Amino acid sequence: MTDEKLRNPLGPRFTDALVLACDLHRTQARKGSGVPYVAHLLAAASIAIEHGANEDEAIAALLHDAVEDQGGAKTAAAIRARFGDAVADIVVACSDTDVTPKPPWRARKEAYVAHVRTAPASVRLVSAADKLHNARSILADYRAIGDEVWKRFTGGREGTLWYYRALVDAFASHGASGLVAELDRVVTELEALAAPQAQGT
Repeated sequence: MTDEKLRNPLGPRFTDALVLACDLHRTQARKGSGVPYVAHLLAAASIAIEHGANEDEAIAALLHDAVEDQGGAKTAAAIRARFGDAVADIVVACSDTDVTPKPPWRARKEAYVAHVRTAPASVRLVSAADKLHNARSILADYRAIGDEVWKRFTGGREGTLWYYRALVDAFASHGASGLVAELDRVVTELEALAAPQAQGT
């Protein structure tokens, strides 16, 4: 039995990014579940890697929420100095804001969807990996607790479903891919389960 050749080997920089991600997000938990936030970062990186991410893209997947949630422009500058322009540019592009307090939810999400439509392929890969894991988590939680899940999200049921469908459409505007197809399947299932007629209302 022979080992398969690694498509995109991950080196010490990835390990360094993993340590940094754990340090930056150590006190964070996923909305409503209490699961350590790093689980999401690992999942997003895993999805990106499985869909062909190179080392810079994999590192950016680990750090994709660092600017938005852990320090804004100062953190972006630290990532740029430590991991280079390619990683920092992806992380910044995957952040829907770097200011506190955050701008209004709907305007911020509309701007992010518009941004995805013109973003480079590396940004779309990391963003879609992030959104796929988020959508899977929402779907799993919806199956467990039903409509209670929407209380976790500023956009509620309607806003959250709008946002994920808009993201699918934005990603799909660049052509078909296995990652976008999977995101579409998960969002479609969530829409079907959460539809008013499915709830008997």
